[in-house]
Amino acid sequence: MLNVLTKLKLDNILRPAGSLPDELVPSRYALRVGDIDVLVVSDGVLPLPTAMLAHNAEPAARAAWLDHMFLPPDAFDWALNVVVVRSGDQTVLIDAGLGLDPDLNLPRAGQLIRRLEGAGIDLGSVTDVVLTHMHMDHIGGLIVDGVKERLRPDLRIHVAAAEVAFWESPDFSHTNMPDGFPDALRSAAKRFMKEYRNHLRPFDEEHEVAPGVVAYRTGGHTPGHSVVRLASGGEALTFAGDAVFAVGFDQPDWHNGFEHDPEEAARVRVGLLRELAETGEMLVATHLPFPSVGRVAVEGNAFRWVPVFWDY
Repeated sequence: MLNVLTKLKLDNILRPAGSLPDELVPSRYALRVGDIDVLVVSDGVLPLPTAMLAHNAEPAARAAWLDHMFLPPDAFDWALNVVVVRSGDQTVLIDAGLGLDPDLNLPRAGQLIRRLEGAGIDLGSVTDVVLTHMHMDHIGGLIVDGVKERLRPDLRIHVAAAEVAFWESPDFSHTNMPDGFPDALRSAAKRFMKEYRNHLRPFDEEHEVAPGVVAYRTGGHTPGHSVVRLASGGEALTFAGDAVFAVGFDQPDWHNGFEHDPEEAARVRVGLLRELAETGEMLVATHLPFPSVGRVAVEGNAFRWVPVFWDY
């Protein structure tokens, strides 16, 4: 009996309430912004070529930055973060992760649904979804088989009208993606629109989704790319989607391979980072290292990422 009790105690320690049996450390991080509850959830990681970070940079400069950051020269894992927000009586999912695309062989991403379950979040409790944009690593979790049936029939999905229009005939002429990605992106967007068109609540430039939760269209990365700002009790946090990548603090003018309008994306990035440096509010972004919560400081002609100290 003693051995059984010891094992049970160890199981409770190693498997916190709501965590998944095969995850020693749950891939989620909780914080509060005033009266708003925020949960950052890792959807996993995407192994991508390092050239995707800056296809307009000299290879030597890109290699030097990677070496400076102790990152491998050819490919590394991009974080993939999603946020769940509770404000008032609404539960808002901001982006939905990659989902499953066997053709791209990305088995370490697409973990969102099981990790929401591990956090004790019932899909049926989600009242709203905000999409920063409609790349497949932001909508894919919604088109996993069986997910729609578990969502509320009155679910509201908020996305910029310009984004919806763009994906009717998307332009990839200024992107620099690995083979297979453009077709996969088109396919995911087409399936998403087929399944969720009646749930869409398009907005033009900005829209308050829930108390203190406002989506703003920025454009750049895609024409309808948006950020989501949370503000309550004198505190604020911006979820920047793909407006900011890890390299974007040191080299905000470097073009990411997934940007459909790279020059506009760089302008948006600089403006957003400058604003965040001035206000001192928190930043979370899709592809910053988990849990991605930090602040921005000006560093010469560029910026500096200042991760928050974990509060646990």
